[in-house]
Amino acid sequence: MRDIVRMVSTGKTAKGHVTGTSYTTTKNKKTTTGKLQFKRYDRRAYNKATGKNGMHVMFVEGKV
Repeated sequence: MRDIVRMVSTGKTAKGHVTGTSYTTTKNKKTTTGKLQFKRYDRRAYNKATGKNGMHVMFVEGKV
């Protein structure tokens, strides 16, 4: 059975706060027993190298 999970961004804003960006996906609990982690694009995350918003960050599984 596939369960719906929420993926939460680990990116930070320019002020150092969590962006709060998230999305939902599904996961098979029988084959994937650990927490999911994906590297995805977060348009609100601040990139210090370029001085602009938007960069790829890790999204981790959170509560729905």
